[in-house]
Parts: sequence; structure tokens; C-alpha cells
Amino acid sequence: MNRINQKLKEKKKLLSIYFSAGYPSLNDTVSIIENLEKNGVDIIEIGLPFSDPLADGPTIQASSTEALKNGMTTDVLFNQLKDIRKTVSIPLIIMGYFNPMLQYGVEDFCKRCQDIGVDGLIIPDLPVDVYNDQYKAIFEKHGLINVLLITPQTSVERINFIDSISTGFIYMVSSASVTGSNSGFGEEQTEYFKRIADMKLKNPQIVGFGISDNETFSQATARAKGAIIGSAFIKHLTKNGVNKIDAFVNSILK
Repeated sequence: MNRINQKLKEKKKLLSIYFSAGYPSLNDTVSIIENLEKNGVDIIEIGLPFSDPLADGPTIQASSTEALKNGMTTDVLFNQLKDIRKTVSIPLIIMGYFNPMLQYGVEDFCKRCQDIGVDGLIIPDLPVDVYNDQYKAIFEKHGLINVLLITPQTSVERINFIDSISTGFIYMVSSASVTGSNSGFGEEQTEYFKRIADMKLKNPQIVGFGISDNETFSQATARAKGAIIGSAFIKHLTKNGVNKIDAFVNSILK
């Protein structure tokens, strides 16, 4: 069974952390992953930096730009992760844009992920229909879960379609804005969380965008299986480097 599915069976609310590979320094990637697992994080999303990150807010964009300047590439990331399963057992997901994967070769990219022990991918700019028609079989051949996204604007029909072709969890974007742009959840988002919960989808949902502390983590997971924190963690890395990761995670899960 895929590690993502194993983790989703656990009777707890899940914390997923996102960071940009190669930031703050090129060779921090593995250390950050190991520290996050050691301090109780359930899933890690490793951002593959890209020069035109449309869905990302300024914090993640800046970290991605810096990682590229540091020398991060697809091959560098794969080389950094080649022995990761000797020390890390929780699910690892690569989150990135489709262009670098297409340039690498989708089949080759997926095979490399499988060889390393990556469990899934999140590709915000790969249309669901294109994925389903052209790439789903390749992903499944290499044991990869493609995590698909929904937003408050996604139609019921589309949500049901995404649910029908998903095999892990659904990434539930909390708002229509870019990452890192909100603090706290208003009535509109709370209603959205309730509306999706009431649909009784077969795949659990993990909420992303706007989660930065214990309060927003608790709000996001009141009706969902888990929550994803990205910008707030990257701000922590910017300020502290790879030190004090334990303090950051503890502040979320306290």
C-alpha cells in the first residue's frame, strides 16, 4: 500500500509541511525532511522550484527563486533524495509545475520518483482531464498518487469527477487566492469546509492555503483529515535556517 494511503488510515489529524527544495541552502533538503519527520510531521511536500510559479504567493516565490539561484534542478533534487528511504519513512510528495516534468520526460520522472521512494505528486497546472486521459496510467504504473486540487469555485460535478479518479487525498484549497495571502478563516471559508464535508467524498481532504498556526490548523481540520502549511514554514526557515524546526512544529501541534 502506498505510504500516503497508510498515513490516511491513522486516527489523527494530519500535518503536512511544504518547503522549496534547495532553500535556504542548496543542500538543506534532506536535513529539513529528516527534522520534520523527527518532530512529528505526517506528510512532507517537497517543492520543485520553477521560474514561473503562478499559484504561489510571494514567500514561496522568493524561496523558489533563491533555490534556483542556489543551483536546484530536477536532477539535483533526485540525487539529494536517492538515499532518503534509509532515514525517512513518512510519505513524501513532490509538488511542482508540469513544465519541468515534461522536459524531463513524464515516464522517466515517474520512474525516478518510484525508484527513490516518492509517494505522490501535486501538479497544480496539469489539467485534470489531461492527466486522466494521458498520464494517469503512467502514474499508476509507477505507484504514484496524483493529488488533485479543488477550490471554493470548483463545481459539484467537477469535484465528483476529481473524487472518482483520485486514489489518495484531495488537496482542498481554502480560497481562490495564492498561497500565503490569508490569516485565519472567515465565514465563507467555514461554509465551504462544511459543504465539502457534507458531500461525503470517498477520498479524505487535506486543506491548504491560509494555515499558519495552531488556531488555523484546528479550524482547517475541524471537518477535514489534515492541513498543509507552506508559507509560514518557509518564513520560519528564512528567519532561523534549519534550526528550531522542532519549535515550529510544536507551535502547530501544541
